[in-house]
Amino acid sequence: MARKKFVAGNWKMNTTLAEAKALATALAQGVGTSTAADVAVCPPYPWLVPVHEALKGSSVGLGAQDVSHEPKGAFTGEVSTAMIKEAGCKYVVLGHSERRHILGESDVEVHLKLHTAVEAGLYVILCMGETLVEREKGLAERVFQRQVYSAVAGITDEQWSRIIIAYEPVWAIGTGKTATPDQAQNAHYFIRTKIRSLHGEKIANALPILYGGSVTADTAAGLFSQPDVDGGLVGGASLKADQFLAIVKAAGN
Repeated sequence: MARKKFVAGNWKMNTTLAEAKALATALAQGVGTSTAADVAVCPPYPWLVPVHEALKGSSVGLGAQDVSHEPKGAFTGEVSTAMIKEAGCKYVVLGHSERRHILGESDVEVHLKLHTAVEAGLYVILCMGETLVEREKGLAERVFQRQVYSAVAGITDEQWSRIIIAYEPVWAIGTGKTATPDQAQNAHYFIRTKIRSLHGEKIANALPILYGGSVTADTAAGLFSQPDVDGGLVGGASLKADQFLAIVKAAGN
């Protein structure tokens, strides 16, 4: 089956308010109401509301970079699903490698957050990927089992429709190195095959699997041409409107 391409921009801890509004405005104008590919941006928490306002009238969706699994309460510094939904979010990124490897987020935490998010009606961009050491040791399958199996345990067939997987080889994030189209395809095919064996043909065939890891305007077309690469989770290039729009164009072709 043909899966619609999806491109999400992860702004990470970047942009001032003025830069965020200008970038969102440029993307809204550049994408317009096109539905050739699904598009979303994930700005820092403080800019969610102004970015949402700037995106109005366009088909660009809004996402958060993380969320708590707690609904409310004495959790200083945390943000709930109700809060990000009220700010206009449709998507949330969970399990990003920077949260796993730099901030020490556990597989258990990702599991709890994923369940909370899908139950709240959000679409989850679930990140997974191996480090260079894990890749060289041939541990990609073990990483997949640890990061994906644990996160989606107990998810219903209906809830699978709210999950997007982003394969992000940790060795390629922010390094300028990008997996070749063949490497990306092999990894995505492996993920889809494993999902098929666990959850069946229908879920596996419908599941969007994005590539994340130094995606640029130059590499996007080659990556997106692969049969199991359904778009990209874009970091640095999402901070420049012309580059991000070129990636979106590659996805829509």
